[in-house]
Amino acid sequence: MDGKAKTEQTGLPEATTIGHVHLRVSDLERALAFYRDLLGFRQVKREGGTAFLSASGETPDHILLTGQPNTRPKPPRTTGLYHVAIRLPDRRALARILRHLLDQEWRFQGFSDHRVSEALYLLDPDRNGLELYADRPRDQWPLEDDQIAMGTDPLDLEGLLREADRDPAPWAGIDPRTDIGHVHLHVSDLAKAEAFYAGMLGMEVTQRSYPGASFLSAGGYHHHLGLNTWAGVGAPAPPHDATGLVSYAFLLPDRESWQALISRLEQAGIALESSPEYDDASSALVRDPDGNGVELMVVKGRVEE
Repeated sequence: MDGKAKTEQTGLPEATTIGHVHLRVSDLERALAFYRDLLGFRQVKREGGTAFLSASGETPDHILLTGQPNTRPKPPRTTGLYHVAIRLPDRRALARILRHLLDQEWRFQGFSDHRVSEALYLLDPDRNGLELYADRPRDQWPLEDDQIAMGTDPLDLEGLLREADRDPAPWAGIDPRTDIGHVHLHVSDLAKAEAFYAGMLGMEVTQRSYPGASFLSAGGYHHHLGLNTWAGVGAPAPPHDATGLVSYAFLLPDRESWQALISRLEQAGIALESSPEYDDASSALVRDPDGNGVELMVVKGRVEE
């Protein structure tokens, strides 16, 4: 059975991507000063206490921020968000945002060369983890035993900064081709999480070589989702009033595959919850074994070609 047939049979089409990430923040204006004014995302709209941002200023949205006063910080050693990975379209765009953030004296948490990508790590004002990264061309991704051989090597920061110097244009915001490349979660039980994401949703495991971690994707990407037990096996969920992840979305490429997945989850007894209403998309909300909200979305009117 080839990869395409397996993906179609078990639920997620190859063209599935991450749509958006929805975060609960303690101070919406402070969060906007970071995501909009510093990183350079553009505000699409604002509804009540939620701001909708994208790289281009148009839909699809990439980051939703809901301000909730009197929240508490997400406690350490709990499940939930490890980081949101914001994918820049190329190395030049990654280099430019690196130079911009250094100029603004924002503190980084680390830098890595993952062999498939180059990555910068930082925290937002609520200490939500972020990765800014750019992929290498897919034909350069190393393989080992039929799995994508990601690693954690030192990043060539000097090379990135030389790349930034080749484009002297003033900073005008994050590259509008930017999107959300993947989401990485702390989970309490790796086997249960894999059973849900691979067994129920139909993702494919791309790597298990990191201790206590698993990486999954659709369509042969290195990963759309990271799972780890680094907060501790059996770690509890964060309190409901903690800052952090509200939900994140998988964007399916056509309504037929979306409806087939919804029907399959219903037949398996997976509860579907009320999902936010979107002007341009249909959405259903499910929860993984740790209670993380997973939105299954399709653009309205999109039909299978």
